[in-house]
Amino acid sequence: MEAIEKTKNTVQNRLQNKKVIVTGAGNGIGRGLAEAMGMHGAKVAICATNPKTLSETEEILKNSNIEVFSKVVDIRIEDEIIDFVKESVAFMGGINVLINNAAVMPSTRLETLTSETIDHVLSVNLRAPILFTREVVPYMKEEGVGSIIHMSSVTGHNGFPEVAIYGATKGGLNSLARGHAMELAPYNIRVNSISPGTVDSPMLHRFVQENSSNPEKALLEFSRIHPRGTVASVEEVANTFVFLASDESANITATDIRCDGGYCVQGVQPK
Repeated sequence: MEAIEKTKNTVQNRLQNKKVIVTGAGNGIGRGLAEAMGMHGAKVAICATNPKTLSETEEILKNSNIEVFSKVVDIRIEDEIIDFVKESVAFMGGINVLINNAAVMPSTRLETLTSETIDHVLSVNLRAPILFTREVVPYMKEEGVGSIIHMSSVTGHNGFPEVAIYGATKGGLNSLARGHAMELAPYNIRVNSISPGTVDSPMLHRFVQENSSNPEKALLEFSRIHPRGTVASVEEVANTFVFLASDESANITATDIRCDGGYCVQGVQPK
C-alpha cells in the first residue's frame, strides 16, 4: 500500500503492545487494516474465507516484519470463531483490539430476495461480530483494556435500494456498539463503529462490475456524489481505525465515526 509504505519510517508505534484481530483480511479494506495495525507496532491475527488472498495478505505483512497469525475461517460457524480466537490469543499472548470487518453485500431487489440471502448476510455481517465480541471480552477483561471496532457503513444511516439488508446489518452494528459499550465500560473496554462512505476497494469494483453496464462511468459517479469529489482510499479509512485502536481515543466509546467525506450529510445516491 503506497501511502503506508511512504510513512513506514515515520510511524511512532501508536499501537505498540497491542494485539489485534482483523476479520475479513483477505484483501481490500481488511488487508489495509491489518497492514496499518502492524505498521504501527501491533501483533496481528487475521482471518478470511479465501485461502489464496489470505496467504497473500500474510506474506505482505511478514515482508514488512509484522508478527502475524492467519487462518482460514468460515465466520458463519461458531466453533470456527471460537477456535480462531483461542489460537490468536495463544500466538499473540492476549487480545486487546478486535476489528469486525468481514462482510458480504449482495445487491438484490426486494421481490427477488431469498431467505438464503437474508440468512447469509445476517450471519456474516451481524451474528459473527456478536460472537467474536463475546469470545474476546474475557481476554480483554484479563488485560484490563480493550477496543472493539465494528466496520459499519453509510448504508447504516441512509437508505439505499437493493442493499437494504446489508444496511440493516450496519445499522445493527451501530446499535450493538452502543449497547456493548455501556455494558463493558466498567472493564475499560471501549466499543465503537466506523461508517465509511464509498471506498476504492475490491468490493466496490466487484459491485459496479456486477450491477452496471458501464463500470468506469459508475466509478466516476460514486466519486461525484461525495462532497470532496472522490471516494475514500483504503489508507484513509485505515487511519481512523488506527486512532480508535490506540490509547489516543481512550475517552471515545459508544460512538459511530462517519468516515465518509460528508456523504451522509449530502445524501445523494448514485444513478
